[in-house]
Amino acid sequence: MGEFGAVAGPDPRGRFLGMTRLPRLILSRGHLFHGTTLKELARSAKTGALHRVRQGVYVDGAAWAALKPWEQYRVQIGAAAETSRARTIFARHSAASVWGIPTIGLHHPVQAVTLRNDGGRSRAGITRHYADPSGLKVCRREGLLVTDRVRTVLDLAAFTPFVEAIAPLDHVLKADRKRGLPAITKEALLAGADGIYTAAAIRRIQTAVEFADPLSGSAGESYSRALMHVGGFEARFFNANSATKRAWWAFRTSIGRVCGWPGSLTASTST
Repeated sequence: MGEFGAVAGPDPRGRFLGMTRLPRLILSRGHLFHGTTLKELARSAKTGALHRVRQGVYVDGAAWAALKPWEQYRVQIGAAAETSRARTIFARHSAASVWGIPTIGLHHPVQAVTLRNDGGRSRAGITRHYADPSGLKVCRREGLLVTDRVRTVLDLAAFTPFVEAIAPLDHVLKADRKRGLPAITKEALLAGADGIYTAAAIRRIQTAVEFADPLSGSAGESYSRALMHVGGFEARFFNANSATKRAWWAFRTSIGRVCGWPGSLTASTST
């Protein structure tokens, strides 16, 4: 697939609209095309000239180091697609990465769906989760097969903690003008959950969707609102003025030291 795109994909003129262009994948199976040997690729990886993304896939070492963590994750997804023998439909955090939907946390595994109801499996570095084919909508995005946006954020709401589910939901409730994607209504989200999830998962989805709000200004703000809600505080928006924002972050930092919260947000997003 070669240079497989950017976080938001190329425009028709072949440029990238204010996004980081992801480094070209170097596949060991194409070493003759690159005029090198497998030993030379391995040696370059040891010296840092190349970075080994996964078995058989490398990228330029300096280019990899310059990427943000969520951009590195997107490269890992592309590398998994290049080396997967079977058709792979990416899901959950991986689908969110391809759609440009922000998620919370780092070091997520590459995730995909399996259409075999055997409890899911991990194979070739990809964590797979069962999905009933009859209720699955698949899209092609940046050359990859992914669950549609509704299914992607619903899966995150169903299978991740509440505080991590809000940022993706807040994001899709408003139009993504950067990528030309329309807003999704709460009604459409709830309708998309019908008949797919267990009763417990639907309750988690309903709780998260009810709390989600398109007024959130960023993934970090969404995460903060969710933390405040879980902690029993009134969840507020902080895009009114910078003084309010500074007061909140000072409060969050001091409380975080006591409660063991991380010192900084880890919102994995390209927005």
